[in-house]
Amino acid sequence: MSSSSAVEADGLHKRYGSTVAVDDVSLSIASGEVFGILGRNGAGKSTTVELIAGLRRADRGTVRVLGLDPWQDRARLRQVLGVQLQSSHLHSALTVTELVRLFRAFYRDPLGTDELIESVGLTDSRSVRFERLSGGQQQRLSIALTLAGRPRVVILDELTTGLDPEARRHMWSTVASLRDSGVTALLVSHAMEEIERLCDRVALLDAGRVVALDSPSGLISRVGFSRRVTFRVAEAVPVGLLEKLDGVDQVRADNGRVVVEGRGDLLQTVSVALVRAGVVATETRSEQATLDDAFLALTGRRPDHHEDVSR
Repeated sequence: MSSSSAVEADGLHKRYGSTVAVDDVSLSIASGEVFGILGRNGAGKSTTVELIAGLRRADRGTVRVLGLDPWQDRARLRQVLGVQLQSSHLHSALTVTELVRLFRAFYRDPLGTDELIESVGLTDSRSVRFERLSGGQQQRLSIALTLAGRPRVVILDELTTGLDPEARRHMWSTVASLRDSGVTALLVSHAMEEIERLCDRVALLDAGRVVALDSPSGLISRVGFSRRVTFRVAEAVPVGLLEKLDGVDQVRADNGRVVVEGRGDLLQTVSVALVRAGVVATETRSEQATLDDAFLALTGRRPDHHEDVSR
């Protein structure tokens, strides 16, 4: 394991009956990196992070987290690894404060109770029992418990599921603070904006395999275009008008809707050409290529937004 790596997974394979959930996955995650895992339902995302965390045993392959084997060094790993999964099963009768104090007792040098509660915005709910918290509040509490032991590596599975926009931004700020303090974060998410905003690199999983690994901008660059302009016209656009423009890579027209893909200041280029040709365009929109587009280009499918069933 490299001295600069926090997580090394080599050739991970996991099968459930006749279904291969994880198929030869290898990852190397640097210390202090926010690393994203992206994929459709059943792609193997949650199984992969559970193998890394030692919650499941791989059929073959090896994992090291900070040089520790998740199975052989389980007790030592618990002191430096924090894991937050999609569903939390906590004692329903205990309050927020009681649960935080309970989890702090598991560690040698935990963060303070008030600090943890405040970090996830639950100060006003500190005396509320777990069963009376909303789903979003339960999610925020699970994150506080994940951070209780000052972990050097954290696994966050669907970090902001069920959170309102303000709480989501708060969690993003928390992840940014973890990075600033040198903590390594492994983030599983369906939220493309979240991945683009937070992650240094992203592994795209499809059918249990890593099909691409790059920075978010690097993945987007594989789409083949950087800009897209769409508009509607009442009459057909003159043949060849748009295809010959500098920076235009592709033009598609269907039932009066025209899509132009290319590079540079595409909106101005297309708009000037249409005006000069006397073509009236309506409903004009300019978009930049996104991680959604990259996902489609690399897998042939759009991502979905439901719970991963690859467990």
